[in-house]
Amino acid sequence: AMVGAPARYLVFFQYFGTRYSGVMETKSDQALVGVQNYLEKAAQNLRPSAPIKFHISSRTDSGVHALANAAHLDILRAPGKAAFSGKQLVQGLNYHLKPEPIRILSAQRVPSTFHARFCALSRTYIYRLLLGCAHFSQIPVFERDLCWAPAGGPMDIPAMREAAKFLLGTHDFSTFRSLNSESPFQCPVRTLLQLEIQPAPGFLSHHYEHRGLEFWEVKFKSRAFLYRQVRRMVGALVAVGQGKLAPQDIQELLEVKDARAFPPHAMAPPSGLFLKCVEY
Repeated sequence: AMVGAPARYLVFFQYFGTRYSGVMETKSDQALVGVQNYLEKAAQNLRPSAPIKFHISSRTDSGVHALANAAHLDILRAPGKAAFSGKQLVQGLNYHLKPEPIRILSAQRVPSTFHARFCALSRTYIYRLLLGCAHFSQIPVFERDLCWAPAGGPMDIPAMREAAKFLLGTHDFSTFRSLNSESPFQCPVRTLLQLEIQPAPGFLSHHYEHRGLEFWEVKFKSRAFLYRQVRRMVGALVAVGQGKLAPQDIQELLEVKDARAFPPHAMAPPSGLFLKCVEY
């Protein structure tokens, strides 16, 4: 019998990243495994005729969360079996992901030429900051792993906003990337389309207003980001808010174009970072 063509789907999915090594697949003998391992294991339970591979749009790091990441996958079913509808795929995958804090939000058929990583028009990240904690023991238990509470007094938000203006637009972001195996082959020029610093609600925070805790969100939008670029930008902005750097220093860091010029220990931790959306 002739083998039919596989059906390609675009799926959006979310995950609580703390217990994973990141979104990308890992060898299964590691203590922490990638979100992709669980997605592909769930997909295998749908009894496809060929192994299913998730091609993930945005490669988030260990400890980073996603409100909505995206991926495409091809599903070849046994002869005579109709392609899954988007709704069937969502329900089937979520059934097999049940114990994990990973959820499929939607699925839709796309042409076989569609690619989740290369067809993306933009990616938006938010970084959640908790201000007013003198010590990490003051972080509400419901916010643990979901924000960063930099130690120290109040932050100078106007200075942070002034510093943010230097990052907006098209620059060589070499200083604001961590080096990895792909770095030598990647162009360091990126265009930051949006950078906003806004007050935000915490989870159930209206029940403990008396404690003087403030949540802020830093929102970043670009077609694509360099490795750890967002966490380095947040760390530098927080250093400005703490008075350790002047807003002008951000421009100087950009002009140096050298990853080693980034202040040591200034990178923000993964816990506060969320991939908010991928646009097509």
